[in-house]
Amino acid sequence: MNDRKTGSGLNMSRRIRRSPFTDRVERHGVRGFSVVNHMLLPKAFAPSVEEDYWHLRQHVQLWDVSTQRQVEIKGPDAARLVQWMSPRDLRGAKVGQCLYVPLVDEQGGMINDPVLLKLADDHYWLSIADSDVLLWAKGLALGANFKVEIDEPDVSPLAVQGPKAEDLLAELFGEEIRNIEFFKFKWIEFQGTQQLMARSGFSRQGGFEIYLRGGHLGGALWDTIWNAGQAFDITPGCPNLIERIEGGLLSYGNEFTRADTPLECGLGNYCSHASDLDYIGKPALERLQEQGISRDMRGVLFDGPPCSAVGVPLPVKSGGLQIGQITSGIWSPRLRRNIGLSMIDRDFWAAGQKVEVMMSKEDERTGEICLLPFS
Repeated sequence: MNDRKTGSGLNMSRRIRRSPFTDRVERHGVRGFSVVNHMLLPKAFAPSVEEDYWHLRQHVQLWDVSTQRQVEIKGPDAARLVQWMSPRDLRGAKVGQCLYVPLVDEQGGMINDPVLLKLADDHYWLSIADSDVLLWAKGLALGANFKVEIDEPDVSPLAVQGPKAEDLLAELFGEEIRNIEFFKFKWIEFQGTQQLMARSGFSRQGGFEIYLRGGHLGGALWDTIWNAGQAFDITPGCPNLIERIEGGLLSYGNEFTRADTPLECGLGNYCSHASDLDYIGKPALERLQEQGISRDMRGVLFDGPPCSAVGVPLPVKSGGLQIGQITSGIWSPRLRRNIGLSMIDRDFWAAGQKVEVMMSKEDERTGEICLLPFS
């Protein structure tokens, strides 16, 4: 079976895949992994999440985010299938564009919230969060007899994040990368190959993602960026929990699951009202739009000693009544308070609403509701 153990305590087998960059992140002292889409995701490098947070806000980091697997859909019915999966109106999407697209089931529940990359009118990538979209897409295509090919290509994103990311990549790949607009992509040359570079990433600090085509080039791409990055104070990194929560960036499987709809996740702007648009779950979402949602995603600021990363949801109460639960929370060194993300019941979601956060039965913290992102 060839099991082996990582420094994080994970017992490894072929069920948990390494990425083209795993050797490099191990070499640079990764302190732990999570598993996303059956693949290793680095979770910690710096001595503390706070040190990593301040570095990300000031400099540049290199992230192995290969766990953002691509579901490739191509063929005559590719556009039809992609549109059928999402309530976002994609009919105006242009080649070279990235779009954030909620995917929903027949009840309007969130299947995933990928970034859609339009490579051609009949060719798309869905850069997915942690759920098996490949199987979902294949089942839909087979059931509807769509003429498409669906697969997971050999594509592994490497993120360069932070305020110095643009200067670093312009030095490496040319000044034209400065012209890549937010959520757009262009092709760059690397060692005789064409690679896709998008201005995107799972942080609010700016940056790019290189969708590496060809895992055999992983070490070379990492080393090229790493070596050039020494002049920019580069470090290895990963999505930072403090920065993510402050920025109001939601994580599938944490803040929402298939039990939640995009309307409840603050994604109503990505749900079209067009009568001539057909997608899975449309009747369910239309009913919910008519009735109005009973809960919505909010931020929670709360007092007391700094809390570590939330592993078990923390009940949020008002006057003894539970009105939500913090699914991701941590101490913010910038705001000097604890912060969290929570679905909050309608009658209590106004900014400034006073609440209690239950760290335990004996540890009740005072706090208040705020809008996202945290300011």
